[in-house]
Amino acid sequence: MRKFTVVAALGAALCGAVPAHAENIVEVARGAGTFGTLLAAAEAAGLAGALADGNNLTVFAPTDDAFAALPDGTVEMLLKPENKDQLVAVLTYHVLPRQLASNMLPGRTIHVKTIKSGGDKLLAVTKSADGSVTVDGANVVAADVAADNGIIHVIDKVMLPSS
Repeated sequence: MRKFTVVAALGAALCGAVPAHAENIVEVARGAGTFGTLLAAAEAAGLAGALADGNNLTVFAPTDDAFAALPDGTVEMLLKPENKDQLVAVLTYHVLPRQLASNMLPGRTIHVKTIKSGGDKLLAVTKSADGSVTVDGANVVAADVAADNGIIHVIDKVMLPSS
């Protein structure tokens, strides 16, 4: 039921009247209405501008429910100014410096490099025989949501780098 709600919200956000200009990743996420925590975290980390202005990005976007599933106090801890570096590391672990559409994935696991600097920068992306996709254990619940500067894949879990 939750997957349907996310997909329906994205569909509703994307099927409205055609805007005078295309929407960037931040605008598409804001319009979907299910990424408030992600957008607040990107703002706190100083990354919202990069997501709005960058080109050819792929964002694995955790929903508000994905953030809520983290252990109690995790989001609040990450949003503290003294933890900005850790927040940046978590968020940049969800972004690729190129577009990766679901039809580009082979039927096996591949490793892709994120924009995260230092430490664990690789995500394991697996496309199963049934067409389902997982990214570091997170399920892609809506794929290939287009923005004028990249692609959003909605995921059901916040991915945490090992270092």
